Amino acid sequence: MIPVDLKGKVALVTGVADNVGFAWHIAKHLQAAGARLVFATHPRVYGIVESILTRDADAESRVLPYGAGSLTVEKMFACDANFDTMDDVDEKTRTDRRYAKFDDYSIHGVMNAVGKEFGSIDILIHSIAFSPEIKNLQLNTSRAAYMTALGVSAYSLTSMVRAGLPYMEGRNASVVGLTYLGGERVIPHYGGGMSTAKAALQIDAGQLASNVGGKGVRVNLISAGPYASRAASAIGDIKNMIDYASARSPLQRCISADEVGASTVFLCSDLASAVTGQVLYVDCGYHIMGV
Repeated sequence: MIPVDLKGKVALVTGVADNVGFAWHIAKHLQAAGARLVFATHPRVYGIVESILTRDADAESRVLPYGAGSLTVEKMFACDANFDTMDDVDEKTRTDRRYAKFDDYSIHGVMNAVGKEFGSIDILIHSIAFSPEIKNLQLNTSRAAYMTALGVSAYSLTSMVRAGLPYMEGRNASVVGLTYLGGERVIPHYGGGMSTAKAALQIDAGQLASNVGGKGVRVNLISAGPYASRAASAIGDIKNMIDYASARSPLQRCISADEVGASTVFLCSDLASAVTGQVLYVDCGYHIMGV
């Protein structure tokens, strides 16, 4: 029997905002394989995630796959991927009551805090994407929204890998980010600079894989098929997108978030020790189809 064992590995999962999205299901699968979980979530939804982790009404969503128990997060940090350091934070954000209760919610601050407290970062999950104008056609996207999409959705991966490298180096650490076919093809409703951000994320992941491979760190992406997460509701008619892809994919069905979680475990395990710089499509084969 080939084992998949992440016991004792510290997994930092960023972008957790609810108990429906990919980040949540990835976390559950990582812990089912033995990983220790640390969450980094946006300050505006920190309280929501904190509540989901404790209240009885959400107990079922915390049940791990494979009968591995219930989701347990050792620590949660607030993190806004807009900011590399606290020096980058604008005054409006600093005085926002949802931010003011946290001392450091920058990327570098969080990566350093996790690394120092837990001694290492063996797994880094980048599940962050945002554009304030995602419903806009590219033609109608403002410069500000375009740059926000690039900064939050793509550059943040570079910032996280750079800040986390001292705690990942020499550990066969694994970085896994989430991308989408919209970075390679035109997808209706996927505007506001998000398609550009995903395209940037994909080449950045390859560059980073080359940059840190000699330090024993692997960088890969998962390109998941359309999925009805809360975040995806901002895109437009997500149900039509799912139905369209399901009808045309070779497997003739939609994906599940658990399938994305399981694929992530593979990429983070020793079974994928020679896999880096790759985009793994978890989309029932839809990406190969021409029509």
